[in-house]
Amino acid sequence: MAFIDATALPVALPRLRADLGADLASVQWVLNGYMLALASLTLIGGALADVYGKARMLALGCVLFGLASAACALAPSSAWLIAARVAQGAAAAIVTPASLALIGATYPRAERNRAIGLWAAASALTTAGGPVLGGWLTETFGWSSVFWINPPLAFVSVGLLLVFAPRDGRIHRRFDLVGAAILASAIGALTWALSQIGSAEAQAASGIPARSGTVLMTVAGLGTVGLAVYALWERRSEHPMTPPRLADNRVFLGLNVVTLLVYAGISIMFFLLPFDLVDRRALSPTIAGLAFLPFTLGVGLLSNVFGRLADRIGAQAMLIMGPIGAALAYVWMALGREEPLMLGVIGPMALLGLSFAVLVAPLTASVMSSVDQADEGLASGINNATSRIAQLAGAALAAGIAPFASGHEVGLAVAAATSTCGALAAAMTLTRTAEKAGGSVET
Repeated sequence: MAFIDATALPVALPRLRADLGADLASVQWVLNGYMLALASLTLIGGALADVYGKARMLALGCVLFGLASAACALAPSSAWLIAARVAQGAAAAIVTPASLALIGATYPRAERNRAIGLWAAASALTTAGGPVLGGWLTETFGWSSVFWINPPLAFVSVGLLLVFAPRDGRIHRRFDLVGAAILASAIGALTWALSQIGSAEAQAASGIPARSGTVLMTVAGLGTVGLAVYALWERRSEHPMTPPRLADNRVFLGLNVVTLLVYAGISIMFFLLPFDLVDRRALSPTIAGLAFLPFTLGVGLLSNVFGRLADRIGAQAMLIMGPIGAALAYVWMALGREEPLMLGVIGPMALLGLSFAVLVAPLTASVMSSVDQADEGLASGINNATSRIAQLAGAALAAGIAPFASGHEVGLAVAAATSTCGALAAAMTLTRTAEKAGGSVET
């Protein structure tokens, strides 16, 4: 539901805007409202899964997502639609970490890479199919039909959970409402500031006074202070949402650094490449969208294969080779900008898809395996929030780089550098883990 919805809606926005008589700012918030709620609340959704039960929270998230989708489909105005999209994002913040935490609770660690590989494959394939399905539904039935995809899926998902999900193991501890409020406010402020950098650049280029930059810096500063306040609160709280043992878990922290670096790199590429394809290569939006298929299909078709392989040989080599392969793909794309489409874009996108197929399942499974089962929902939420913030930060950085001469090549070079740093972070984390276990890692 969450991945189809994210990619099916953008193709419906022109028709939606015309039917509702909305301006561009409102249309932007139809997308940003969802992302803001999702990024702000994902960590809290993971913590709720640990406290109240993974299958229980996943079912609740599905029901809420279905109801919010129906509210979107019935929206009579842009304000209604934006509010319903925020509710959708809040529901998705429960669904995504709870689904991964349920995998962690159901599959033994020796089989977890394969299971998460299937999860990643399904998300990638539904992401790829979303624009096609969304375009057809919009042309045939109107923009509201895009949202009617979700209620039947929610109904089926809840039915499957009722029949097949294992009995929930609840953790008997109070939920940290104060900490959750502080954290949601802090991450929400940072997310909003990051999401507005691109529009601030556009306003500055149009001669609008730079007051918006001061506002962004102020909001970002408040978000940073909020995170510091949250850290202090969690140290003093009798029932912390993020127990101090997670902060002391060097492997968990190292793997989240890898996530931050790798996903920041790919978001830079995803921001820059469409402008190059449409503006410089003069491709239609449809053809430009098809250029991303080698990546999506690579992840969708091969994640399960490499997940199975990681179960047999371990994740160490894959967590290093995946980011290195991604860095090589970005360098190839930068050097091949003047080459034909097949050599300059399709080839590196295929390598990027292969690299992320190698990386995604082992990275996610390693994050889940680095904590006790009691913290798997929270760990999933933290890792998902890290990837969301990384994507926003990467897009913001790309928006700042793009207007300059050779901004495309510089941006891809930065993406390659962040991915390479991700490989180094993985090597350092895994080496430290092996040394603690009394083993060794050859790099």
